[in-house]
Amino acid sequence: MTELLKRLVDAGGISGNEAEIRAVINKEILKYVDETSVDSVGNLIAHKKGKGSKVMLAAHTDEVGLMVKGTDDEGNVYFSRIGGIEPLTLIGQRVKIKSSYNHFVDGVITTKEISNSDFVTKLPEASDLFIDTGHTKEELEKKGVNPGDFIVLYQEFGYLKDGDLVYGKALDDRVGCYILIELAKKLQKTEADIYYVFTVQEEIGLYGAKISAYKIQPNWAIAVDATGAEDKASIKMNVIGKGPAITLKDSGMITNSTINGWLAETAKKHKIPLQYDVNEKGSTDALSISFTREGVPSTIVGIPIRNLHSTIGIASMNDINNAIKLLFELLHAPPKLSVV
Repeated sequence: MTELLKRLVDAGGISGNEAEIRAVINKEILKYVDETSVDSVGNLIAHKKGKGSKVMLAAHTDEVGLMVKGTDDEGNVYFSRIGGIEPLTLIGQRVKIKSSYNHFVDGVITTKEISNSDFVTKLPEASDLFIDTGHTKEELEKKGVNPGDFIVLYQEFGYLKDGDLVYGKALDDRVGCYILIELAKKLQKTEADIYYVFTVQEEIGLYGAKISAYKIQPNWAIAVDATGAEDKASIKMNVIGKGPAITLKDSGMITNSTINGWLAETAKKHKIPLQYDVNEKGSTDALSISFTREGVPSTIVGIPIRNLHSTIGIASMNDINNAIKLLFELLHAPPKLSVV
């Protein structure tokens, strides 16, 4: 099972350039749904037809990354960030620049001498950093490196704690994509009319979800996403290994209490560990979905991840598998009550 997660994590998919990860997902999920389609902005919509309520399950395909701004006379490549990635986490990071010729150029993010006493007295800003490829400006031009080229953060996928924990780039939100694919495999019989939506450009503005929700017009929705693990804080929330988390509030919305109640009752009935997340940081596709057309009752099922929006995250396979179980138990016999 983790081989699929590895393929999802290893695939490229920076916001605005999600074609590679979309192809991986489409190939995997196609045999478990009735039809798939790609809309005008790149959302992949996989439809499992049913006669009941129209349910949208969303996971975003895009990851944080970088884009080439320009190259100086010495061949140093300067970049702009795509998504909320902290500059401090970038120093020493390996990258792959996808050139205009569709070739990859390897590099390492660096800055002026790190041991310089003036530099170490302050946190770095993105403008302090550049990519060293070892090439001259002229060599980079011949390789097709130009402003606007996407830069992927390169990290190997791996395991900690005898395989219970996984680490890698883009766990936000390839864990969500993995959960929806595995759910589609299991959920072959349900009355619900289910749309598995793999959205684009979540990291830069929650754009894909709004467009897909407008088209689908779901009765209710759940966004499956990463959430920051706070198991090292004084008030421990989103503890890795303690189960998926229902987000009750984030910086953009208060989630739907009826759907949250369904999830809580399902977890209790089937003895699935569940946590609750109240935070002031960021938001998810659920925000865009909620305020589409006349409004869509929505909530968030989050997987706790350490080092969220850094170059490498850590997640628990137990949490991921429990999220699959939670959604399966909820949807194979979906609630018939109204969502209010």
